[in-house]
Amino acid sequence: MTMATVDLIYFNAGGGHRASALALQATLRSHAPSWQVRLINLFEVLDPLDKFRSVTGSAPEDWYNKRLARGWTLGMSQELKLLQGAIRLAHPMLLRQLQQHWLRTEPDLVVSLVPNFNRVLYESVASTLPGVPYVTLLTDLADLPPNFWIERDQPQHFICGTSRAVEQALALGHDAERIHATSGMIIRPEFYESATVDRMRERMTLGLDPVRPTGLVLFGGHGSKAMLGIAQKLAETTQLILMCGYNKALAASLRKLPEGAPRLVVEFTADIPHYMHLADFFIGKPGPGSISEAVQQGLPVIVVDNAWTMPQERYNADWIRDNGLGMVEGSFRSIDRAVLRLLDRFDEFRANVRRIDNRALFEVPGILEGILEDASGGERSVERPPSVGACRVSGCQAITLRT
Repeated sequence: MTMATVDLIYFNAGGGHRASALALQATLRSHAPSWQVRLINLFEVLDPLDKFRSVTGSAPEDWYNKRLARGWTLGMSQELKLLQGAIRLAHPMLLRQLQQHWLRTEPDLVVSLVPNFNRVLYESVASTLPGVPYVTLLTDLADLPPNFWIERDQPQHFICGTSRAVEQALALGHDAERIHATSGMIIRPEFYESATVDRMRERMTLGLDPVRPTGLVLFGGHGSKAMLGIAQKLAETTQLILMCGYNKALAASLRKLPEGAPRLVVEFTADIPHYMHLADFFIGKPGPGSISEAVQQGLPVIVVDNAWTMPQERYNADWIRDNGLGMVEGSFRSIDRAVLRLLDRFDEFRANVRRIDNRALFEVPGILEGILEDASGGERSVERPPSVGACRVSGCQAITLRT
């Protein structure tokens, strides 16, 4: 086996990019033990002296994550345009910083799991390490053009988790041979493991009703104040598991709510699959990671799509509707009625959820191996398992998420 150094580029805005990078790193180490797989925090490369924190008192991602926790997402479409404009203005400086980094570290393959920076990332790799492949792995179900995930006029590779994202890459003129389809989003390996705990007994141990329909409420690693409204609306009718992540203040507020239907408040834990196994359905924002995890665990979903929905997540509501995976509401003010409608059609939604077969985590290693093989002139770097392979656009129909 030939050694290869693979760099996975992420940042901590929202948590999903880092989670995907960690999941992919773990799988690549198993798939190709000879590869050196490095996690690269983009902001640490661009700001190695942490000047942003010294001036503002926080990391760039902290401001974004606090806004998510407080639900301050209205107007993000306009702010995204300002951010992209600032990145274009700073392009020469960012390019120099990245060029210096690649000259020092010399990877054999660069995989970006971040949006907005793919123009400068690609140009920095191409100008300093000719022949080193550059890959953008979308951690959203679709692109948000222009200049979000898929840039024009740069001969790179794309890994797309839906047929919609494949179509977008093709529409922007990219070579079909460089567009690789997977059957969904990358999620952690733990979501593929079979549960061993007795579901009813574990519910009783945690103070929940063992037979009552149970919703799991999750808004990412920093929670959301929307969870308070959801818990209050459903206090008398619906048993809930409320995942608060790092938001201790939110957890404390939820615990102070008047008693009603059984409720379990959980602060940060890495064992999300365990709690999803105890639930019957999911309530949350339409984040690509959260809804993919819920679907993998067999949970129909209830999400909201409105002016406060982040622009890059709006297609996700269409994906839920198109695949019949649950309810898409205009507001959580109607969450009580949404739960009733979901339970009325529960068997239908659960059957649709179970038809989704997301194997992206195990498909991507084979795709990356094929890219490295092509770049090296056909020399194989590792033995590819028969069950895993690159799905180019020409053959992606077999693993496109089904409706």
